[in-house]
Amino acid sequence: MKPYLRVKRVLDFIFALVLLIITLPILIIVAIAIKVESKGPVIFKQKRTGKNGKIFTVNKFRTMRVEAEKDDQLLSDKQRITTLGNFLRKTSIDELPQLFNVLKGDMSFIGPRPLLVQYLDLYSTEQMRRHEVTPGISGWAQVNGRNTISWKEKFKYDVWYVDHISLTLDFKIVFMTINKVLKSEGVSQEGQATVAYFKGNED
Repeated sequence: MKPYLRVKRVLDFIFALVLLIITLPILIIVAIAIKVESKGPVIFKQKRTGKNGKIFTVNKFRTMRVEAEKDDQLLSDKQRITTLGNFLRKTSIDELPQLFNVLKGDMSFIGPRPLLVQYLDLYSTEQMRRHEVTPGISGWAQVNGRNTISWKEKFKYDVWYVDHISLTLDFKIVFMTINKVLKSEGVSQEGQATVAYFKGNED
């Protein structure tokens, strides 16, 4: 294990605790607003793949209506996203509950994004290397295109991060992330309300 990885875990815990205290009023206000706007749970929970393929539950603020149909018609993701949810996604406030994942150790501030469990059988051997480190709230792929680049490009950035992980690189990604959030860049793919599903390496 690289010495920095031990330091990284300590820094993650400290900063997550401090940020939770600072953002507590925001967390409470957003939770109330979500309950007022639409029925359903405040927190969206989903199984994701973490370090070494370990499965954990990721926490995010719910940004979609729980109803999947209207007038017997299946609603698209775009139709299901609430007005508040759209704002939360653009500002990345929906990611704040993941601070609890960081405290627990399932996630880091910086690392490859934790993805759906069903993708596990679709990765190439090289792409699987993204699970050699703890997944993050933001990462090298997120600041280099986020949801506007292809899956293959994302995975290349993820593996590159695994091979070059350092304190300097993490701080660079933090500042680049702040810039991306302020500009609301790369939130979704063109023509998509959310990121398209990964269907494997077809070519």
